[in-house]
Amino acid sequence: MGRSRNTTDWTDASVDDFIAGQPSEKVRADSRALIELMSRITGEAPRMWGPTIVGFGSYHYRYASGREGDAPLAAFSPRRPELVIYVTPEALDAETMAGLGKHRATKACVYVKQLDDVNLDVLATLVERSISVAESTYPQDRS
Repeated sequence: MGRSRNTTDWTDASVDDFIAGQPSEKVRADSRALIELMSRITGEAPRMWGPTIVGFGSYHYRYASGREGDAPLAAFSPRRPELVIYVTPEALDAETMAGLGKHRATKACVYVKQLDDVNLDVLATLVERSISVAESTYPQDRS
């Protein structure tokens, strides 16, 4: 099957312009806080992935089906009406999620209305765990 093109490959678009274009100051402030948190955890600068996802770092994945591509190690998107934080499904354990605060989750996304609703230390743990799962599942050739 081989590599197929992702719709969310990184772009050269400006993260600052994207955040500045968000409709509310609260969303802009929460986005800046997520940028600080994810930059600190990954040691990477933010980049746009597709038109609406802010991502940090990257890893290459290859599924058993043959599909492969690149994805950010940590990412979020300020969508209406919630912030979407992208994680690996394996990172969503019941204990961590119970301590996170007000949120909802799907297979690989955590949705929060505002960062004031969640425990940022628990969110950082969730992001760190998600990165660890991605790196151990898809080890990169660093040579």
